[in-house]
Amino acid sequence: MSLNSYLGIDVGSVTTKIAVVDENGKFVDGYMTRTSGKPVVAVQESLRNIKQQAKQEYNILGVGTTGSGRNLAGALVGADVVKNEITAHAVAASTYVPGVQTILEIGGQDSKIIILRDGIVTDFAMNTVCAAGTGSFLDQQASRLNVPIQNFGSLALKSKSPARIAGRCGVFAESDLIHKQQLGYPVEDLLYGLCQALVRNYLSNLALGKELLPTVTFQGGVATNTGMVKAFEEALNTKVVVPDNHQTMGAIGAALLAMENHQFNEKQTSFKGWSIGEISFNSYTNQCSSCANNCEIITIVEGEVTTPDLKNKTDKIIARWGGTCGRWDIG
Repeated sequence: MSLNSYLGIDVGSVTTKIAVVDENGKFVDGYMTRTSGKPVVAVQESLRNIKQQAKQEYNILGVGTTGSGRNLAGALVGADVVKNEITAHAVAASTYVPGVQTILEIGGQDSKIIILRDGIVTDFAMNTVCAAGTGSFLDQQASRLNVPIQNFGSLALKSKSPARIAGRCGVFAESDLIHKQQLGYPVEDLLYGLCQALVRNYLSNLALGKELLPTVTFQGGVATNTGMVKAFEEALNTKVVVPDNHQTMGAIGAALLAMENHQFNEKQTSFKGWSIGEISFNSYTNQCSSCANNCEIITIVEGEVTTPDLKNKTDKIIARWGGTCGRWDIG
């Protein structure tokens, strides 16, 4: 017997997450893989694996996509809802963490803070520029200290006197870390010092002028790091909740949005089916010279490309976007 369910896909710059929820919004299944600069391949791999690991057949009633690659993913799978990460994370958090008012989210390449009041987003901020405020900052420094990233948090918690590391800039933080490493600081003190540096960077850049009220939830891949959780709790002087599925909260939110859309509109889903995981897709880029903007137009094609041209009518074009005016957009 198949389970009526909703599918959510979160395509980020570092990882691609996929989640399935049932008709009541309860999390059923999830899968995560590295995007590795190939979002199409990552989405296809995720679809194949979630179907393979499923304990029963999923009857998909709606699909939602989010993340930096949401438009691409939406065009590939036939999404019913395409939403930004702020909305997706807020919906997931307000559903799974009762009374949440502050969402901390740190991914591999960016970070966000979302303020909710009575379940409604009232303020938010994103960091997509400063490397010292993202998960890649911790990843790189852990590698420099020869510490496996999965051991980072547990080792950082052993610190008795954390090193004070400059966290306002990734370059300065790295040079400061090297200097203190050469002075003989214990590895655990350097690791927890890095956690505190990232938290200071995050709060000074994203939380400036915002009222961070409990309940506070921590989402994204970096929430796995127990050292970061402790550093946030000390800085905010409150308990920080890490949801069970914190890494896939964006995908869960997209699935919940697809559920809401289906229940409200009662339309049949546009989902193209699980076979999407087996189809060959290709892409090419053209520069439009119709005006002074000279936009770069990206085209996604099913199968092989015969004529990489904007006026091409031979290939089966799945989606096309990138222009300012939308002249060439499809899907």
